[in-house]
Amino acid sequence: MYAKDTRVPVVQTRSEIEQLLERAKAKQYGTAVDHDLLKARVQFRLNDRIIRFIVALPDPKKLGGGERLAKAERQKWRALLLVLKAKLESVESGIATFEEEFLAHVVMPNDQTVADIVLPQIADMYKTGKMKMLGPAEAAK
Repeated sequence: MYAKDTRVPVVQTRSEIEQLLERAKAKQYGTAVDHDLLKARVQFRLNDRIIRFIVALPDPKKLGGGERLAKAERQKWRALLLVLKAKLESVESGIATFEEEFLAHVVMPNDQTVADIVLPQIADMYKTGKMKMLGPAEAAK
């Protein structure tokens, strides 16, 4: 597991993510945490698209509190930073386009990501064996 023993504080990693997005020329960006829902969020606007990553945070009920929980949170944030760096580097190096790297995380006008909309349909196509096209009526659901 990447960065499983990192000692880099979460606040520093969140700052590094925001600096990375600033260097990438993101027009808006931010990180957030919801400890009630155990979710971390990074959202930014780049290339005229809003991109959102939501990551499940470790559950204090399962890990207890203290250092085990803090260590697991540090690891999640470092892994998220790595993913963002790799995707942006892939785009910058011409390995993939921005759309190819970030498509699943594009936020649509209904506030769902492309993944939220498309993944259930992909599962259904595999289950039924029938291909179908995503159309405007289905995208609005």
